[in-house]
Amino acid sequence: MSSQDNTGKPSMGEQIDAAEREAARQRILAQAEAERIPVEETTRAVPDRRWRDGR
Repeated sequence: MSSQDNTGKPSMGEQIDAAEREAARQRILAQAEAERIPVEETTRAVPDRRWRDGR
């Protein structure tokens, strides 16, 4: 449970924790977007060569 003062606001430590969590979330989203492979590249047909070796 979060500790709040009489005004109903989260404590300074909780505000800092929330800001750090949001910053980490934004970094993760930015990294995921940078590493994202466009769907056009993942759906290209590639020949299956396993069956062409005469076995």
